[in-house]
Amino acid sequence: MEYLYQMKFFCIFLSLCCSFTNNTTTIGEGAQPRISRDTKGVIRVAYGQQDKIFCATSSDDGSTFSAPMLVADLPGMHLGMSRGPQIASSANYSIITAMDKSGDICWYRLNKSTKAWEKMGTVNDLKGSAPEGLMGIAADNNDNFYAVWLDLRKGKKNQIYFSTLSGNSRQWSANRLIYESPDGHVCECCKPNVYAEGQKVAVMFRNWLGGSRDLYLLTSSNKGASFEKAQKLGEDTWALNACPMDGGGVAIDKSGNIYTVWRRKSTVYFCKPGEKEISIAEGKTCSISLGPEPLISMQSGDTLRLIKPGHEAQTIVGTGSFLQSMRLQNNSTLCVWEQGGVVKYRKI
Repeated sequence: MEYLYQMKFFCIFLSLCCSFTNNTTTIGEGAQPRISRDTKGVIRVAYGQQDKIFCATSSDDGSTFSAPMLVADLPGMHLGMSRGPQIASSANYSIITAMDKSGDICWYRLNKSTKAWEKMGTVNDLKGSAPEGLMGIAADNNDNFYAVWLDLRKGKKNQIYFSTLSGNSRQWSANRLIYESPDGHVCECCKPNVYAEGQKVAVMFRNWLGGSRDLYLLTSSNKGASFEKAQKLGEDTWALNACPMDGGGVAIDKSGNIYTVWRRKSTVYFCKPGEKEISIAEGKTCSISLGPEPLISMQSGDTLRLIKPGHEAQTIVGTGSFLQSMRLQNNSTLCVWEQGGVVKYRKI
């Protein structure tokens, strides 16, 4: 019997070791990777390396990636703690944004004819208004792009600003204040996120109200032309006189259902708007991707995990930080993350 227990322990240990190393490949030196996929199935991973922006491409559903292409050199680029290049792809366009420490949001568009990235200008229409370096972008399948970020043009306090772009346009729409905290400002160091599906747009951000730093959701049913009143996520609260630097993730399925994942204290929670939050596990730096069911990516210590809400089983992806995942066509999952100064990927 003792021998059987020893063998069982050895098998579990071996399985965990394999899960950390099997099929893990390096894309290149860098940090803070982000994933996008266009309607033709082409996957792109954007990331930063010091002041440089790179993008690698996969045309075989994430099995292999091209050598990274230099997108741009942006002096003073924000990088680290969810700051870094953002990428979104639609039917005919791919766009990367990156923020510099002077407070400008630079954007680049892929010319699919020449395969080159072109510098287009800035997203923020007031120079220097976004020095915090935290933003998110998204695209729908009809070449509409959406950007949300922390902006301090009003009273020198960070609030939530928003802009849109038609794929063939050379200029983002006039920047709009879509949420202003009645307590002066939103959480200063947490990344806001945006997701678009059809006519629906969801913006999630960490607020600062009454000394608490909870996640709030803004929703639009008309492609961001207007937003409903901000809705707090979860029933409990997190009183905190500091910044957790953890903005969570949001997604919308084809039926218009919204799913969110976020951290409160040391625990990651899953929540549908208007419903009670569900405790997932202790961890941080979480995000969410959609397939047949939601899939949560998160970090516990330096261990990276994939967890399906409502399931006890979880997949250990590897070690490192800033895990991002994407559900693929064959129901497998592409994972990208940073580890020791390089960007890794693994298909599970």
